[in-house]
Amino acid sequence: MEAVPAPQVSVQTLHERLQARGAGQDDFVVLDVREPFELQIAQLPEVTHIPLDDLLADQGRRVAQLANGRDVLVLCRSGGRSDQAAQVLQARGVAASNIAGGILAWSAQIDSSVPIY
Repeated sequence: MEAVPAPQVSVQTLHERLQARGAGQDDFVVLDVREPFELQIAQLPEVTHIPLDDLLADQGRRVAQLANGRDVLVLCRSGGRSDQAAQVLQARGVAASNIAGGILAWSAQIDSSVPIY
């Protein structure tokens, strides 16, 4: 059976939701599933970091507890790993969406000071 892609949100939507969260008008989790060395190159503020392999190892249990009913927006470099993570979380009943284009799209469309690699 072929995997069904997770719902996607744009980096523009993420940007808007981050602004709303900063103003106390939204509550959600940004989950970064990249490797630790990638975070040293580029990262967004106020994200939860759990590498994809760790998330897969526990089948998303830790994230499901952390989410506690909140939306989870999943980030990686370009969108592939985050889609896989969002699918795992959705199977666990978490409202998870893939951030389309990942940190590369964020750098290209929202904040060019975020390094690309």
